[in-house]
Amino acid sequence: MTTDTLLADLHSHTTASDGRLAPADLVARAIEQGVQMLAITDHDTVDGLGEAHQYNNAQSEPLNLINGVEVSTRWNHFDIHVVGLNVDIHHQPLLDFLENQRSLREERAREIGVRLAKAGIEGAYEGAKSLAGDAAISRGHFARFLVEHGHAPDSMAVFKRFLARGKTGYVPNNWADIPTAIEIIHDAGGVAVMAHPSAYKLSAKWLKRLLREFKEAGGDAMEVVMGQQTLDDRTNLAALSIQKGLLASVGSDFHFPGRWIELGKNLYRPQGLSWVWESEKWETRS
Repeated sequence: MTTDTLLADLHSHTTASDGRLAPADLVARAIEQGVQMLAITDHDTVDGLGEAHQYNNAQSEPLNLINGVEVSTRWNHFDIHVVGLNVDIHHQPLLDFLENQRSLREERAREIGVRLAKAGIEGAYEGAKSLAGDAAISRGHFARFLVEHGHAPDSMAVFKRFLARGKTGYVPNNWADIPTAIEIIHDAGGVAVMAHPSAYKLSAKWLKRLLREFKEAGGDAMEVVMGQQTLDDRTNLAALSIQKGLLASVGSDFHFPGRWIELGKNLYRPQGLSWVWESEKWETRS
């Protein structure tokens, strides 16, 4: 197998955060979809990776399972996510950092519940907490609760009506900043990747600023290829990765089986890019 034919998906979620599949089930689905290199990157936790590795190692043809995490950060009042790949999931400073992030998530979730209650939507925090179970609570859990109780037709509508900036349930983030996230990922032996850059809906000027500051803070790579994007977006991000001197990564951002987003689907890679798993940084930090 050459890296040109390698089917890699380096951004996915399980029930350890706001995904719908248990870690073992996610690995099983990835194998079924033909994924050969998979990173599990749950939000601010590595709790699902033990189960995932146990299942993967029991398979006759296991995939290459990468330890990952998606760290929530703040940047100019935006929620910006930084994916850590090849992290040491037993690195105590990383675990301490993620535990603090979980506490911040809890504080934010309680305030979201308060604001939704003032708007007449009672029990949103409790409902989201029930859906989260032992996982760190997220806005994705609120979205599920609101859809299930008829407040919106789907998760996208929930964010537009209730959880986006300026809406009823919006609460400014209280995460770590980007340099702190990059530092902790590096300390844990990982590579720091800017997650889904085009998802933040920034202007071209602000996106370039974000990527420049990410690079200046020590960031290693950016997601260029995502499952749900236009060809123009993929081409633009590929050009930006070269311009900003960032390695390229690829990921579906899979949360649950659906029509539009699937593990390993629509992840065609443009030519001429330096892929993160081929880099010296990947080798030295793995």
